[in-house]
Amino acid sequence: MSTSGKAQATSDSYKDGSTKWSSNDGQFRRQASVFRDDIKKGGDFEPEVGRYHLIVAYACPWAHRTLIVRKLKGLDKVPGLLPFHAVDSLLGSEGWSFVPYDEPAGLGIPGTGNKVPGHEEKKRIREFYLTADPNYSARCTVPIIWDNKLQTIVSNESSEIIRNLNEAFDELIDPSFKGVTFYPEELRGEIDELNTWVYDTINNGVYKSGFATTQAAYESNVKPLFDSLDKIEKILSDGRDYLIGGRLTEADIRLYTTLVRFDPVYVGHFKCNLGTIRADYPHIHRWLRNLYWKNDAFKDTTVFDSIKAHYYESHTQINPTRIVPKGPSPDILPLDA
Repeated sequence: MSTSGKAQATSDSYKDGSTKWSSNDGQFRRQASVFRDDIKKGGDFEPEVGRYHLIVAYACPWAHRTLIVRKLKGLDKVPGLLPFHAVDSLLGSEGWSFVPYDEPAGLGIPGTGNKVPGHEEKKRIREFYLTADPNYSARCTVPIIWDNKLQTIVSNESSEIIRNLNEAFDELIDPSFKGVTFYPEELRGEIDELNTWVYDTINNGVYKSGFATTQAAYESNVKPLFDSLDKIEKILSDGRDYLIGGRLTEADIRLYTTLVRFDPVYVGHFKCNLGTIRADYPHIHRWLRNLYWKNDAFKDTTVFDSIKAHYYESHTQINPTRIVPKGPSPDILPLDA
């Protein structure tokens, strides 16, 4: 079995419930994932029904990617193929949790609870990590694919999980979904190029802006974020429905999970307020609403109450009162707005 999950945490990693997200220079730097295996024939993790479980938070944009692809690939239509288990929205002192925290009490939006066979007593995500690797000491993030046969984590890297799901279970799903891919070979160069700057300046850029603890660190990230939104707006200005190749790809999926949270959360909570999607980016706004309203894989996996509760209640270094704002209303506008 691969030992990629045995890598040790670096000295600057933080405990799950810590509110210290930035380095001493005020900049936020994301922790690298360490479980990096795939489900594939002939490997340690063979595709099987009843073996794997997807553990997510509705609130988390990285986990949200995996829920969208799971549904787009029809994995949800095969009982036992890749059931998912969602934690509560509150990221508390012991990290992501399947049960409400006693202290503080009364916060958070419930998820699905933990129904992984043989592990139903586990209350926190960390317990799965420590079962996979008793020496694991970094933050315990979502999503993860849990292997209930080998009692370990296959992967906790969302970008690799969504690519793996393109083909991992093709022999076990309805034939209509077999071969469906969101990373087509002929578009991979364009997808990789767009993903690179979108990840750095938008997906991660909202966090680098929001978790900055100095004015200089904040300003060095919020401007590139909006420069990249301007760039996306220009790409979509020709009326296209998708970013690349006239078809839905992982580029759309990866950008969607950030931008559907932009107006409800990032504008206010993360101080990304040089503009809003609904008021200042008409082409992005059209693209976003088309994905949400015309495709159930996007709409059904977007849980606004959990999203807003998570950010505003969990990040007490930014919002110490834990008050969750009522707006914007509605969370996403209708197609004809």
